[in-house]
Amino acid sequence: MFLKNHVFSLIVGASLLFVFGSCKSKFEKLRASNNIQMKYQEAIKYYEKEKYSKALTLFEDLLTRYRGTADAEDLAYYTAYASYRLKDYISARYHFKQFAQNYPNSQRAEECRFMSAYCFYLDSPRSNLDQENTRKAIEELQLFVNLYPESDRAKEASELIQTLRDKLEKKAFDNAKLYYNMGLPDDYRAAVIALENVLKQYPDTKHAEDVEYLLIKSQYLFADNSYAHRQEERFNQMLDYFESFSEHFPESKYGSELKGLRSSAERKISLAIKRVEEDKKLRKQQEEELGISTSTSGQASSEENKEKN
Repeated sequence: MFLKNHVFSLIVGASLLFVFGSCKSKFEKLRASNNIQMKYQEAIKYYEKEKYSKALTLFEDLLTRYRGTADAEDLAYYTAYASYRLKDYISARYHFKQFAQNYPNSQRAEECRFMSAYCFYLDSPRSNLDQENTRKAIEELQLFVNLYPESDRAKEASELIQTLRDKLEKKAFDNAKLYYNMGLPDDYRAAVIALENVLKQYPDTKHAEDVEYLLIKSQYLFADNSYAHRQEERFNQMLDYFESFSEHFPESKYGSELKGLRSSAERKISLAIKRVEEDKKLRKQQEEELGISTSTSGQASSEENKEKN
């Protein structure tokens, strides 16, 4: 009985192995195959049928096997584009860059150098997120322009650079507005610094009118929240910003509002000067009174000593 059961178990096990083995997909069999030429040809077919995931799997299996062969360049090219089609831009930019470095004399080297930079561009996040990838994309695109200044793609690269710079500019302006909206005295000072930096870093900014407008308001509120002895200097700085704004944007929609702030600043300067003068007089009076008190106390002490002697 035991022997019969054992034989039965072996038969069932063998049958299951046969069934599962026969159920192995064509793709899995292809991956396991040692026929690299067939595997390469099938990978190209998958790619052409837009089955990029399967194509990439086979391409990556073949990379080391094809190194140094006549088909190695094509394989590297297809590997980069398969990653790109799958929107794996981190892998794609790596493979494109590797292609350009490994095959600098190839007719496709320029294309792959551009595509590597373009993948950085595609991987650039929204302006409200960290912009490290955006800065890297600008570097890579600028490098492409420097290497291939006569290329038809150089113009496109320059346009992409400008798009990325606009994103960085928006990020900087949004950060400055965030400081302003927080509404604390130190935040207004931070907003002033941030807005000045926007104008320095992006002198041709299309948001110049809005930046300068917010700079004037930030400086006004910074001055208004300062101690009296600091207000004259800080309100005068605000007036300087206003004069600059008026020269740049004489017909600005903000003109009426900012003229009102200018008048307010001028009044507050007069009040601050008056307050500082009053504080000086009060301080001098207190010092004189303290001096008289000290002198009187000294005389009384001297007379007491004389009486004791």
